[in-house]
Amino acid sequence: MNQTLPNNNTPQKFCSPISSVFLDRLVKILASSQILLNKAQLEAYAWDNTGVRAMPQCVVLAENSEQVAGVLRLCNETGVPIVPRGAGTGNVGGALASFGGVVLSTQRMNKIVEIASDDRLVVVEPGVVNGDLQSALNSYGLFWPPDPSSSKSCTIGGNIAMCSAGPGAVRYGVTRDWVLGLQAVLADGTIINTGGRTSKGVVGYDMTRLLIGSEGTLAVVTQATLKLAPKPTARRLSRVVFSSVAQATKAVAKLMTTGLPLSAIEFLDGASLNLLRQESDLTIPTAGNAMLLLEVAGGDDEIDNYANEVGKCIETFSPLEQTPPVAHEEAQEVWAARYALSPILKKLAPKRINEDVVVPVSQLSLLIEGLEEIALDVNIPIVNFGHAGNGNIHVNLLVDPNDSVIMEKVKPALARIFKLVLKLDGSLSGEHGVGTQKRDYIEWEVGRESILLQRSIKTVFDPKGIMNPGKIFPNV
Repeated sequence: MNQTLPNNNTPQKFCSPISSVFLDRLVKILASSQILLNKAQLEAYAWDNTGVRAMPQCVVLAENSEQVAGVLRLCNETGVPIVPRGAGTGNVGGALASFGGVVLSTQRMNKIVEIASDDRLVVVEPGVVNGDLQSALNSYGLFWPPDPSSSKSCTIGGNIAMCSAGPGAVRYGVTRDWVLGLQAVLADGTIINTGGRTSKGVVGYDMTRLLIGSEGTLAVVTQATLKLAPKPTARRLSRVVFSSVAQATKAVAKLMTTGLPLSAIEFLDGASLNLLRQESDLTIPTAGNAMLLLEVAGGDDEIDNYANEVGKCIETFSPLEQTPPVAHEEAQEVWAARYALSPILKKLAPKRINEDVVVPVSQLSLLIEGLEEIALDVNIPIVNFGHAGNGNIHVNLLVDPNDSVIMEKVKPALARIFKLVLKLDGSLSGEHGVGTQKRDYIEWEVGRESILLQRSIKTVFDPKGIMNPGKIFPNV
């Protein structure tokens, strides 16, 4: 495939100021209250969790799929970039208007259309908040397994766009494993439906999975049919401290072979534990260099047996500390070790660069050793924690953006981190996606031929390159 494809990652031209003619056409699609042009209003849509600012020229608050189709059709005809946006909780710049243009917010499309408990599915609009959906499903004894840490504010549309995950992925998998079908709007305003309401279906290409994780570069999701699971009625959580990362990762590998219903296996490295000792009231053994938070989930009549089996398995790895499994309110005290880290990191450093690399579980120890070596070499504190059962580690570089000497070291440090991850047969992102933050590195992982093929797919969906330009693909 030695071909050169057009760079459809960016619009044909940098977006000029939106014209009065464009706005006149826009008000025929939306009410004036759905169109934001005031600078103060636009500012709220210029940020995400990266701390990078990208000001849109206009924000539209669509309320149904027909309005989404109308806005996309107008942008496609005029060549104006359009950026789909949920709650803006992403970590890679995926919802930022890097080339100006229009931000299309789906926050008002927040209806739970149908709960079909007999079929274990729910139909929702993209603006439904993950946590609100879970609350609505409680009375049915069901839940939607994807559980990103921002579940109280992130939306289902954003979860689908980024193929989000969280601690529960160790047992249940990620967003793509729990979506049956989609309604989506293409760049030219065409409304398509993919998948359906059944867990089986092999007719044609799997368009649903193609759109999941495409970060708004192919289409805008306007409705989703989600697969549900029975909600466990009981959970038990324990905290385990080890003298070395190697011990902890061996324990994780063993736990993953037991068949026990572990719903979370969270990991904290030695740097994380040192911060907790210094900045919190938690008591952690001084010789501890790794911590695991282990949660099992199941029925009331079986949960204690599961928790005891986990405890017996862990004992064979000689932990320094293993707390008894606890439930409900007591579990929050155990989780405090994990929850306390983010506020501490914000307190200690003006900026946290949060990467979410993933390696095979067997390589976790080598990953942490390599990260510690990089931190010493570049003199940048690096704190690591995350979802050990999937090998998905959040690598946090603590920097001061006003220190030019430090900031000059960041890009070379990230390059070393990503090369280490790939050497260990890993991936550059486990759950955050690519956005603008990792696009310059993806060829290292997928190769040029794959990038060319993916660009050609984008060309079919978005020939003018208006859909979320500047994301995923390197600007070459």
